[in-house]
Amino acid sequence: MNGSRRRLPALLVGMALLVAACGDDDDDGAATGGGTAGDQDLQGQQVEVAATWSGEEQARFSRVLERFEEETGATVQFTSTGDDIATVLGTRLAGGSPPDVAMLPQPGLLNDLAGRNALQPIEEVAGSLVDENYAPVWRQLGSVDGTLFGVWFKAANKSTFWYNNPVFESAGVETPETWEDLQTVAQTISDSGVTPFSVGGADGWTLTDWFENVYLRVAGPEKYDQLATHAIPWTDPSVTEALSTLAEVFGQQQWIAGGANGALGTDFPRSVTQVFSEPPAAAMVYEGDFVAGLITSETTATLGEDARFFDFPAIDGSDPAVVGGGDVAVLLKDSPGGRALVRFLATPEAAEEWASEGGFTSPNQALDLEAYADDTTRRSAEALTEAETFRFDLSDLQPAAFGGTPGQGMWKILQDFLRNTGDVNATAAALEAARAAAGD
Repeated sequence: MNGSRRRLPALLVGMALLVAACGDDDDDGAATGGGTAGDQDLQGQQVEVAATWSGEEQARFSRVLERFEEETGATVQFTSTGDDIATVLGTRLAGGSPPDVAMLPQPGLLNDLAGRNALQPIEEVAGSLVDENYAPVWRQLGSVDGTLFGVWFKAANKSTFWYNNPVFESAGVETPETWEDLQTVAQTISDSGVTPFSVGGADGWTLTDWFENVYLRVAGPEKYDQLATHAIPWTDPSVTEALSTLAEVFGQQQWIAGGANGALGTDFPRSVTQVFSEPPAAAMVYEGDFVAGLITSETTATLGEDARFFDFPAIDGSDPAVVGGGDVAVLLKDSPGGRALVRFLATPEAAEEWASEGGFTSPNQALDLEAYADDTTRRSAEALTEAETFRFDLSDLQPAAFGGTPGQGMWKILQDFLRNTGDVNATAAALEAARAAAGD
């Protein structure tokens, strides 16, 4: 693939979310402003959309699709790809039967597919809606070489720790503001008889999120941008310093529910539910604001009371920062139904359907904050959109073979690191070798 397609400029990884969206009064044939997909009669047409979501996330996205069906007459088939969406889509494309639309969890995968000419440009489909409803960073993240290929439907504040408030109160601890405070709180909770951390290490992406938050705070945003574009190697001292810092938590096996082996056998949903089970298996879990959706759907905990969150702590005086992620809708088949669905996903009406259910943050600035299901989710969404320092999920900016594939690359290497934190230089060398092998 052309290397220029993979070298994302610092603008894409470094621009703050809170940038005034540029208006566009031109009509490109799509619904604009608060419009919906109802400008087309798609009665009898079948539309397939593929995404990584399953379980509760799939159920909540289905409500979005049901509204699209009501407004257009189309019938939508949802296909869950699991975490290995890159392989699933690659196989479907090779077989000549891609879905109409896919929800990609990584800009790196968007760039990979665009470089293979597997995506349809969507400027004439939803360009005006993107300009009206989104900050400019989201157009940039959805574009390759200036061509718009994606609409960012779902975003996430990935700098949140979710905790069992009764456990914190029983241990007599306050929410930590620094990395040192976090370790002190962990030890106090451990001494009270509860394991501090639940880690969903079976899903390697959770470990990349841990690393990225630590790295942003240890190395700073400029180094983060350089590492994201491979302008510096993964053997850079900033990487080993971040790994050493992360090892201060990961290396304390007694702080992790089940130890390293237990964590590596725990998937993301279980890492959440075991914090809010009765009795709790751990006091807190780090992950994005989408944790709220699992809390409300899979546990009896009440958001804002039993279940609360605090921001990822500062490290060595680092400024407040947010690592974010998201899912971008792309068009793989130039079908009327696919075009209408992509256009619909760029509207606040589509976002309202999931926002009202919880466990969801939209980058769509036209969405009223009152649409969110609760004050806790609303506060997390505000933290994302108002962050002074925002960086997109670093692993999601990598080639999929390195940053987004189970059993290899960052996911596998950081799982190995969780199992044995003793040699940060070896881990950094493995990361650099895997990144180099993934190419541009």
